[in-house]
Amino acid sequence: MPTLLGMTIAATLSACSPQKSEETQSAAAQSTQTVSTTAVNQESKQETSGADQSVAVNPTKDVYFGETHMHTAFSLDAYLGGTRLTHEDAYRYAQGETVNLMGRDLKRHRPLDFIAVTDHAEYIGEMYTNLTEDAEGHDQELLKELRGMTDIKDREAWFMKYVISSNRGANPAHPPFFTGPESVKSAWKIMQETADRYNKPGKFTALKAFEWSGAPQGGNLHRNVIFRGAQVPDAPISYIDTNREDGLWQWMAQQEAKGMQLLAIPHNSNASKGMMFPSVDAEGKPIDLEYAQTRQHFEPLMEMMQVKGNSEVHRQFWPEDEFADFENADSIQKSSGRTFHKKDFVREGLKMGLAYEQSLGVNPFKYGTIGGTDNHNGLPSAVAEDSFIGAHGADDGSVESRRTGAVVGWIDGKDLSIGTLAGVWATQNTRSGLWDAMKSRETYSTTGPRIKVRFFGGVELPAKPKNGQELVQQGYDLGVPMGSDLPSIGAAPTFTVHAMKDPDGANLDRVQIIKGWVDVKGKTHEKIIDVVWSDKRKKGEDGKLAPVGNTVDLTTAKYTNTIGATALIGSWTDTEFDPEQHAFYYTRVLEIPTPRWTTYDAVRSKQPLLDDVQASIQERAWTSPIWYKPAG
Repeated sequence: MPTLLGMTIAATLSACSPQKSEETQSAAAQSTQTVSTTAVNQESKQETSGADQSVAVNPTKDVYFGETHMHTAFSLDAYLGGTRLTHEDAYRYAQGETVNLMGRDLKRHRPLDFIAVTDHAEYIGEMYTNLTEDAEGHDQELLKELRGMTDIKDREAWFMKYVISSNRGANPAHPPFFTGPESVKSAWKIMQETADRYNKPGKFTALKAFEWSGAPQGGNLHRNVIFRGAQVPDAPISYIDTNREDGLWQWMAQQEAKGMQLLAIPHNSNASKGMMFPSVDAEGKPIDLEYAQTRQHFEPLMEMMQVKGNSEVHRQFWPEDEFADFENADSIQKSSGRTFHKKDFVREGLKMGLAYEQSLGVNPFKYGTIGGTDNHNGLPSAVAEDSFIGAHGADDGSVESRRTGAVVGWIDGKDLSIGTLAGVWATQNTRSGLWDAMKSRETYSTTGPRIKVRFFGGVELPAKPKNGQELVQQGYDLGVPMGSDLPSIGAAPTFTVHAMKDPDGANLDRVQIIKGWVDVKGKTHEKIIDVVWSDKRKKGEDGKLAPVGNTVDLTTAKYTNTIGATALIGSWTDTEFDPEQHAFYYTRVLEIPTPRWTTYDAVRSKQPLLDDVQASIQERAWTSPIWYKPAG
């Protein structure tokens, strides 16, 4: 029987005529998108279950918080770290039930609205064999060895031998204990059946998903693939089948041709060794229109930050951005020959996309933002600084390992971040509702707090909405929301934003808009604007806003909400707007300073603060951009 595993994918993508895509509820919000695959015609045949259709729809949308990137015992690297939590455990934990991780009972403070379990496609067959007693090959000596290992050094050596050496090589292959493609199908079937069992339209959504973990020459090109509905292929595709992103897109086009809907979310651009936002394709040829169309179609979102660091900006390349020194994760440069480049970071990628749009007509890097953690403990969105227990089993599962150790092949323990939480503005909490919002990029990410933020742009938007409700209504009626395109205009656009603090979290410091644009010569530019802020501060003669202050007590790891604001609402008009220039605008919302997880660790364990990491940080949220493309 022909199988996906090991096959050479040779689907040919062909250009098709532009189609109208209504991404918002007003005519002003309509944008024309060109995609390169004939399979996109399947979008007119959206798969929406009867259960989804029975859930009430809110046309002005609600925000749903969840996880789009996490791993269970079905991921070999997670299992090696000591994780034994399954998909079932992940869904239970997400909804507020207690689970036991390596002898520790854990229960989250607030349930999630949705999750996508994204185990690595590469080894789910091997893990099915390892975890299932009556599976063919379960008693192989190498799997007995795997199940019996307790020493962390032995586990690390095993991981390097059977995973890293293959994953990051030129010709990735299955390990010797792989029993064949039927094991992959069996694992995938269990995953889908479990997702269907826990999916509760309108209450909790279990999105069907997996991670494709391509890493040519050790450069991170990983993508999380998320399906819209219940229909999925017999097996996922892995980097063993194709080790480059264009092969993944070809496979996705094949699934679209069969009536499925799916999208891919890249992550860890900071570790991509210059390959996440490339100037050439997998064959070394300059990227062209077809490449740009295909990438934009299949990849509407980018993960902004996760446990392996922040990919928005880095202080080395953005010294003028006073908030660029945030979770920079410098130690990931110690492994796999990684060295940071400016084009490894999302803001630069967004600017590069504008330049390509100007020259090609289509933006290959038109990314909204979404949150995820890459947690390998089986714990979706474990994003609280005050209760961080690591994310990679024994590698970072103790205070001492986090202070002095490292996650093998990746990052020093003290450099770990908490990750990010996904915020999705959707009409309903269902698979179709959430996926459609992701596809239209009406999404944002936070570094953990449940900050609520709305962001709209348009020529006709009033500059001073009375309240958040009016801002939203005007935004949909007269403008476009985050993730959309401004229509071709000749006048300066106004942008409105409303941010509300997490009810259980810290007050807000400020709201910024980051603008990027490209001039007629193809040179990119950017500008950071403080739009609205707390505590009646004044900008100085240099145009800078004074810091909000810091109430963190480093001896107790506590802070007070005596500074900052519970909500911020404001607007900004781009008086320098040039209708002939391609541009994007996104919002960054900053909290007041609060303790970093390393400070909580130090206080609880009665150890000194680490002197080479920040003791307090400003948690934040990033919205998806709003784009402008000149007419013609």
